[in-house]
Amino acid sequence: MEPSQVAIIGSGLIGRSWAMVFAAGGFRVKLYDIAQEQLTTALENIRKQMKEMEKSGVLKGALSAEQQLALISVCADLKAAVEGATFIQECTPENLELKKKIFGQLDLIVGDSVILSSSTSCLLPSKLFTGLKHVKQCIVSHPVNPPYFVPLVEIVPHPETDPSTTERTYALMKKIGQSPVKLNREIEGFVLNRLQYAVISEAWRLVDEGVISPTDLDLVMSDGLGMRYAFIGPLETMHLNAEGVSSYCERYAEGMKLVLNTFGPVPEFSGETVQKVNQALSEKIPVVPKVLDARRKWRDECLTGLAKLKTQMKSD
Repeated sequence: MEPSQVAIIGSGLIGRSWAMVFAAGGFRVKLYDIAQEQLTTALENIRKQMKEMEKSGVLKGALSAEQQLALISVCADLKAAVEGATFIQECTPENLELKKKIFGQLDLIVGDSVILSSSTSCLLPSKLFTGLKHVKQCIVSHPVNPPYFVPLVEIVPHPETDPSTTERTYALMKKIGQSPVKLNREIEGFVLNRLQYAVISEAWRLVDEGVISPTDLDLVMSDGLGMRYAFIGPLETMHLNAEGVSSYCERYAEGMKLVLNTFGPVPEFSGETVQKVNQALSEKIPVVPKVLDARRKWRDECLTGLAKLKTQMKSD
């Protein structure tokens, strides 16, 4: 049977990652960008990554690297790129007007069954899709960077999104090996970034107030909370740290509220604290392209190893 086809709009980091994820799932992928040069570079990057992952035994999917690469083609013509696609994933820069322009163009050329999905990390569906003829087919599928190594996808509907669009998107993400979660309604920051910003905000305040150094603050997460949260979430943590959530709340509610009431206002993320945090991190990881790229590669290797461990733990 001929594999289904998807279109990826934008060949940057996120677009390339999506192309690899869909190809690993056996989908034919058309990768679109405005310049052929960008597409050529993107394909070279994808080929290099896939070959390296195959060599190290962490390539996703049942197909070989060559078989997956054969599923990916590039196109600098938008109409030709989306022709025959059942799902279109937009991955352009995080600019509202640019994304609205792209979806406006797509709205004029797609049929009534294709799903129009955005990778946006912070733009609300109501700002992106309102007024489109195919608004019922529009949805946000927000990945975590890098999507190939971190499977979570936040599925966020527009108020007018048809429930079938949400369900089809959810099923598709499961099919290609991602871990989708459905938001019942849109909210600023979605869920992942709201949780992330809550952590960053308190981390910043603790460093700003001299409670802890930037380096030790990161250790609290990487060697403490992060190890636990890699396997279970905060609500299950509550459940397991007592005899269920009700028991936890009975025991710890007052203590939690006491601490939470000492939290300060939203930080400005400016001034001396920026310099303090930047200096600490730059001493550990100098802001040099080669060094940053090496650290990112190490991070991705760690995420790959963690993903393999989690898969193994689930099968056991």
